[in-house]
Amino acid sequence: MGTSPRSWRIPACRIFSHVSVSAKESLCTKESQDYASWDRQSHPATIMLCRSKSSQASLVPKEHQMFMEEAYNSAICFKMLRDIGTSDPLQLKYITKKMKKMAQRCPSLVMESIHDYFKDNPEISNRHRFRLFHVLQAVIGARDVLEETWQKYFMQLALEHMTKSTELDDIYQDAASNVLLALCWHSWPAVAKHLETELLTGVFPHRSLLYVMGTLSSQEELLKKEDRESWKDLLSQMARKSVPFLNTDVWSKELLWTLTKSDRTQQAQTPEKDFLFTYYGLILQAEEKSITVRTHLKTLLETSHQWPKQREGIALTMGLAAVCHLDDTWAVLEQFGKSTSVKWSLQSFSLKSLEDLRWKWAGSTILLSYGQMAAKAKSHILPWVDNILSRMIFYFRFSSWDETLKQSFLTAVAMLVGAISRSEGAHSYEFSQTGELLECLMILMEKEPQDTLFTSIRQQAIRIVASLCALRPPMDVDRKSRLLPICFRSVFALPLLDALEKHTCLFLEPPNIQGLYNQTMEAMDHMLQCFMMQNPTTNELYFLLSHLYVWLASEKAHERQRAVHRCTILFKFLNYKRCLDIKEPFRRMGQLVAMLGILCQDADRTIQGFSLEAMGHLYQLLMYHKGEVPEVEREILQEFPQPDVIGTALWSSGDQKDTLLIPQDMASKNDSIFFMNSNQVIKEITGHLEMAELTDLIWTTIDGLGSTSPSWVQASSNMLFLVVQEHGDNLATVGKMSKAIHHHLCAIQLPRAKNNVLHVISLLARNHIPELVAAFLDFSTPLDSHVFCLWKALGAEEPASHLVLTVLMAWLQKRPLPSDASDSSSCPKEKPYLRSLAAMYTIHELQFAREFKKAVRHAFPQLFLALLAQMHYILELDQPTEPEQEQKAQEVAMPSPQSTSLEALKSLLSTTGHWHDFAHLELQSAWEHFTSINTYPQAVGLLARAMVQNHCKQIKAVLSYLLPGLQSQQERERKTAILILIEFLYSPALLEVISKQAVLTVLAQSLQDTSPEIRVASLQGLGNILFHEEKGTLLRGQLPAFLNGFFQNNEAVVVGIMGTVSDVLHRLGTEGAGAQSLCISINTRYFFDDERDNVRAAAMALFGDLVATIAERELSGLRPQVCLSMVPLLLHLKDQCPAVVTQAKFAFYRCAVLLRWQPRHTLFCTLAWENGLSARHFLWTCLMTHSQEEFSVHLSQAINYLHSPHRHIKTWAALFIGYTTCYQPQAVSQMVNDTDTRLLFSTFKDLKKDPEPGIREFATRQLAFLREVSAESKK
Repeated sequence: MGTSPRSWRIPACRIFSHVSVSAKESLCTKESQDYASWDRQSHPATIMLCRSKSSQASLVPKEHQMFMEEAYNSAICFKMLRDIGTSDPLQLKYITKKMKKMAQRCPSLVMESIHDYFKDNPEISNRHRFRLFHVLQAVIGARDVLEETWQKYFMQLALEHMTKSTELDDIYQDAASNVLLALCWHSWPAVAKHLETELLTGVFPHRSLLYVMGTLSSQEELLKKEDRESWKDLLSQMARKSVPFLNTDVWSKELLWTLTKSDRTQQAQTPEKDFLFTYYGLILQAEEKSITVRTHLKTLLETSHQWPKQREGIALTMGLAAVCHLDDTWAVLEQFGKSTSVKWSLQSFSLKSLEDLRWKWAGSTILLSYGQMAAKAKSHILPWVDNILSRMIFYFRFSSWDETLKQSFLTAVAMLVGAISRSEGAHSYEFSQTGELLECLMILMEKEPQDTLFTSIRQQAIRIVASLCALRPPMDVDRKSRLLPICFRSVFALPLLDALEKHTCLFLEPPNIQGLYNQTMEAMDHMLQCFMMQNPTTNELYFLLSHLYVWLASEKAHERQRAVHRCTILFKFLNYKRCLDIKEPFRRMGQLVAMLGILCQDADRTIQGFSLEAMGHLYQLLMYHKGEVPEVEREILQEFPQPDVIGTALWSSGDQKDTLLIPQDMASKNDSIFFMNSNQVIKEITGHLEMAELTDLIWTTIDGLGSTSPSWVQASSNMLFLVVQEHGDNLATVGKMSKAIHHHLCAIQLPRAKNNVLHVISLLARNHIPELVAAFLDFSTPLDSHVFCLWKALGAEEPASHLVLTVLMAWLQKRPLPSDASDSSSCPKEKPYLRSLAAMYTIHELQFAREFKKAVRHAFPQLFLALLAQMHYILELDQPTEPEQEQKAQEVAMPSPQSTSLEALKSLLSTTGHWHDFAHLELQSAWEHFTSINTYPQAVGLLARAMVQNHCKQIKAVLSYLLPGLQSQQERERKTAILILIEFLYSPALLEVISKQAVLTVLAQSLQDTSPEIRVASLQGLGNILFHEEKGTLLRGQLPAFLNGFFQNNEAVVVGIMGTVSDVLHRLGTEGAGAQSLCISINTRYFFDDERDNVRAAAMALFGDLVATIAERELSGLRPQVCLSMVPLLLHLKDQCPAVVTQAKFAFYRCAVLLRWQPRHTLFCTLAWENGLSARHFLWTCLMTHSQEEFSVHLSQAINYLHSPHRHIKTWAALFIGYTTCYQPQAVSQMVNDTDTRLLFSTFKDLKKDPEPGIREFATRQLAFLREVSAESKK
């Protein structure tokens, strides 16, 4: 044993073998500091030695040099072997590493050194020897080839110490056994022969032998491949040969005692026990007698079930026995399950003693046993599957729920399903218990805590679900619909990884959360892929994705990230498999593209990356489905590894923080779909979608506008805008889409998102205005701010605004009268006139919108006529009276159609520059005539007359639309047209549009109209002075007689005569009263201060009509009369009679127009709507500014009104004088005599008692001012 097997080493070794130990130690001491440098040298130590003595190398013989090298290296090895006994663990690890390196360079030297050290130092301690065994094991394991001499020696050494009892107990024996295990690679036949011999002696084997066999069974790398197969055969042979031992009482009891004795730690099973459970099962498998098998299995089950490894071992033995004794094993388990101990464990009895713990988890052992039975007896398990599964489900449902039970159940089911999937004929076998199993798995996942991830229960359950996909019958849709949400919620709703890891901070041995998480996600991906492989249809894909959508739209970023990652991996998988039927169309592809497109704009960059990648794979799927895969994409697909070699890296999952979207080897293909940004990808994909899919996409983005997540709303609006921008021209159901947009618009708070939505409407308006207008009208009553924004967006582009108004007017003119109000069967949706009213409400509001100003001006003639006809239409509507409370609520919610139609006409005039015409009717309070169908003709006539008197520039345009209106089928339109026409006969612009003869023809034709009102109006028109020039002379000839009638005592007669004169002036038209105008004005002014209210009002109305007929050539003669009327008209603005006030305002305004006062619009507004002191001061300023020559006249008139019996007029006169005094004190002092001064003092003293505070204050200041002026005038 002391000589080396290699002949060339013999001389050196022999020389070295005679060197004493002391000499070795001295040499080692000399070189002790050098062995630590072994790991830093790249060449063998022998070379190092030669180099260190290179100067002497040429002088030393070669044989001596080799000797010195051997001695030096052997000394280093000896030193390390000696130091092992006193080294700390770190040094021991270091020395072991150095020895392994030396063994690779000088194997024989190291082996010989170890051999010699053992031989020469028999007195070393057991601990030292224990450490040497570790080093020896490492050195042998590092060698690919070991010389036979060393194999025999070290095998003998290991066998000697494997059974030796020391103070180190089992670890010493295990260390020696490990040396034998290391030799198995080099000397398996010899080791196997020894193992077989020792095992079959009839005496129960020593623990170390079981340790060796257990380690050999569990660690495949200890044996070569061919040796591994021979070991399995040997094990089976030994088991068969060991069958007689079962009947040996001593051997059987020793076996059972060894299996049940307590270990160092019950959580980790020892190799010897692992082997014994396996070996026991193999022996029972080989036993032919059923009674023996049943006896031993029953005895084994009656041992303790407290520890996990014990339960697993028992189950393994049961499974192995079932390979040849399935009936017996089943019977024993059934009998055991009915035992009292097991029943107690199922009833969750209260634990009272340690003995009870033996049975607490007996159900877990039974579950594992059923699983092992299925796994080991796979060749004939199919007929038993349903029975086994039913028993598993029973123990799962009725056992005490804890982690042990759940883990055992899942492990057992996984073994069962795995065995089924490997069995021939499983695909044609109908399993009856899969539905019940799925229910158990769903309950299991639902019960898992949602905020922690400590175990693999989730992933195990999901993997079992995936495995069930391969079995029959296939999972039904209802059960799958319940399963998927449970799976997704259990996994996706987990907290972030950081939060999951924080929950493990108190664990002594915390689980690998990252690993558990990744494995769970991989299981989820695998399940989805199995579903697709089971049913590779587009309907199945839609079904799976429909359950993912709720998570794709989650408000939590990590949930969206997990869901979209699942989509990405699923699409990638389908791309590789190419399993979808290309003849079957994709279902809801638009919805999918919309969801992913929205996620491409997510605030989370990882979600953006996953979504873009998913879009890329979806694009490839779509192209493949259409048979249009681009060449570039085909190249990319070829570069990806095949699905069966992708491995876990491709399908890896987790909460990603930085993700590479595509493999690096694709980086050169810049035109790939994977290298486009989100907008480009969306455009590319939507370009290949059918119209129905595009519509679905848009509907999905519209639904996204209603999300509670602001980021989702913003992304939805961006997506909607992008798609409509590209494909909006050809969309269908635009009207319904616009209604849905309106529904969500009021909830959108983000300005950018709202702007995007409104821009979408503007884009749709390019080709879909009729549909959009019709849809908008359905929700435009009332027209709130959000609806108004939609209308403005609809007309944001100029051509669109004109078309919108045109369509609105078309709806406005669809005016069917409602059916009988008593018909209760009609519902609001069946009332066609509602859209006409909605169009009216809308037109009214759009007149104030900047986007429609130009269009409204352009469409003034049509709108003018349409709104007049609309007012008549509303007066025709005889809607049922609502209950009082309901009617009040409706009035509060929105204005009535009647008031809205009137306001629409008013706003049309005021917003298009026709405020002069508006002022005429406003100052006359003539708008109220539009509120009754009886006074409607008068109202239309007054409005048309105002246009003529103000020389409206739109008369010609109105006439061009008016004449066709006379031929309308609707009576109201003909009526409106004829009323306007008979007034326009007084306009010089008439004959520029139509000849006199043509007008006569039109009027003559109207005499045949079915409406009496139209016939009467036609007759009035035919009597116009335009057609009877001599009529002017006749009418003027009757004026003197009418003027004499002014002085009748009968008030009604006087008022009637004045009205007749006004009518004559109107009928004279542009010819006017001529020279008689002066006489009329003088006589009319006389009655301004008449005591009779109606006479005053009639006089002022007549004066205003007279002023309106005065041409510029006649102004010079009548100007004094107009100026003399200004102060009386101004002061009568405070008349006690409202009719007088109205006529005074209108007459004053007409006089100001005739005198060309400015600013005219401000004057009108002041007269129409202001009543305070500021309004009076403004009117006084206008009068005094434009009539400075008549200053004295105006002042004297005001002083005379201080004697008025009407308090308000007297007050107004005092204010007039007060304003004049403030601004023209000297002129006033010169004109006012003592009597007037006293009157003023008296008047202002009275005004100090006026109820209005402003007047009292003004009177006080005026009294003080008058005293100063009076004092100065006396000086």
